[in-house]
Amino acid sequence: MGYDFYAYMDRMKYIKRWQLMRSVREENIMEHSQTVTLFTHALVTVHNEVFGGHADVLKAVLYATYHETSEVMTGDLPTPIKYYNRSIQGAYKELEKHACEKMVGTLPAEMQNAISPYVLADESSVEYKLVKAADRLAAYVKCLEELRSGNAEFSKAKKSIEADLHSRNMPEIEYFFEKFIPSFELTLDELETF
Repeated sequence: MGYDFYAYMDRMKYIKRWQLMRSVREENIMEHSQTVTLFTHALVTVHNEVFGGHADVLKAVLYATYHETSEVMTGDLPTPIKYYNRSIQGAYKELEKHACEKMVGTLPAEMQNAISPYVLADESSVEYKLVKAADRLAAYVKCLEELRSGNAEFSKAKKSIEADLHSRNMPEIEYFFEKFIPSFELTLDELETF
């Protein structure tokens, strides 16, 4: 008997993000997950090293790695639809949870207990909060990329995502904005080279 978990996860590269918007460069959930994982590691490092926190970096990075797992079954539902009202949001949250549980069930039994806690993350944890912030930062950086390429389609999204990020009152986000976001506005020639 074969187990489908990793074959499903490999299909993340076929699931497009930003479906309702014209993009200069398409993005899939596999590359998005890699960006979120990278930004999560940065935010956890800032949380722990700059602000004296005690977040579990391994837990956070694995939450980020698996944060889009449900979408290999559900697809990427556009944000305006997902958050249209509480009823739809609640129903979609249940659908995502069911899809994650189904995905865990595609692993051999002896692996399920080791992987399940990261696919079905503890949403009350500081690590999850940092992943959600990293997820929004990744969306914000995508907006910057599109705007830098002359695609005004992303201007409203950039403003609303930026407002959302700043409204979270997370010093890790403010630190990231101050230290790293300005570099995303630069061309390759403008970035320092060795």
